[in-house]
Amino acid sequence: MTENIRLIPAKDTYPLRHDVMWPNMPINYIMLPNDEQGTHFGLFVNDALISVVSLFIENNEAQFRKLATANKEQGKGYGSRLLSHLIAYAVGEKVDKIWCNARADKKEFYARFGFITTNTVFTKHKIDYVVMEKMIIR
Repeated sequence: MTENIRLIPAKDTYPLRHDVMWPNMPINYIMLPNDEQGTHFGLFVNDALISVVSLFIENNEAQFRKLATANKEQGKGYGSRLLSHLIAYAVGEKVDKIWCNARADKKEFYARFGFITTNTVFTKHKIDYVVMEKMIIR
């Protein structure tokens, strides 16, 4: 089994984003207006795309969005490895903070990577979210 993480075009993230995050919405729902300005990563196992995430850097802050792992592959550590890769990449880009809009039921996952829950919470399509952030200390 070969596993690797590589840069991919935004459009290659769309099928997984759609299947995992919002399968009952039209596919354009998972497309971001600034996708073309982002850096997109894919984790592949034997050339099959298993997990994706998108990173957007602005003003020394990095927001990652749309972390999605194929439903049948969840719980195997793929998302964790991809997030670790993304964090290392963002640190290499000299950002001061990395943040995300985390689904509230995934807070513990992000906390394992040093993300702290902020007071910013919101609900979208009956799903609760919380902004989580990780400050980068140099």
